[in-house]
Amino acid sequence: MIWRPLSLMLGLTTLAAVWLGPLPAMADRLFVGHMLMHVMVVAVAAPLLAIGLAGSRLDFSSRIPFLFSPVLASVIELFVVWAWHMPALHHAARTSQSAELLEQGSYLVVGLLVWLAAFGGVRHQRALAGIAGLLLTSMHMTLLGVLLTMANRPLFEHTGSALSGLGPLEDQQLGGVIMLIFGGTSYLIGGLYLLSGLLQDKRHAVSVS
Repeated sequence: MIWRPLSLMLGLTTLAAVWLGPLPAMADRLFVGHMLMHVMVVAVAAPLLAIGLAGSRLDFSSRIPFLFSPVLASVIELFVVWAWHMPALHHAARTSQSAELLEQGSYLVVGLLVWLAAFGGVRHQRALAGIAGLLLTSMHMTLLGVLLTMANRPLFEHTGSALSGLGPLEDQQLGGVIMLIFGGTSYLIGGLYLLSGLLQDKRHAVSVS
């Protein structure tokens, strides 16, 4: 099927644009840049790569079913994402190239873990768990976005830039909005897509019987 290699190519192109384009330099100055990198990796590149890998020899979701349990994968991503948004770790990722590589690599790994857990393997056998995992991820991404947007003080000392016209608090709030729009929405759409497929399968089964 041509859509799988196309999806894989688009995912790799997205990663190249994120990591080799202007966003890393922007992220050194602005929290918005960091958040754009984050959501482009976990909510755009990861699902595209997962769709391209699903059902192929590189789809490990059927070989390691425990690790690729959708709910467990969502919980693992929750811990990784929230840990990197602790002020100390976030600051380390912005001031150390090795820490930034570790941060971005961990985002890609947990993003692929969640999306392959939901879309890989024999999809209809894990549809309900996949829906639960994606909706849980959408909820904790949305919660993080809300906390960043509603905070009444900057949580990260280095955010904001006079050149951008954004103060530290405005920079952080805009980053939270980006998380809300892209982070929460992407996983919600994925969950609804699985739900739609499950309902269609049931309708087909009823019509055949």
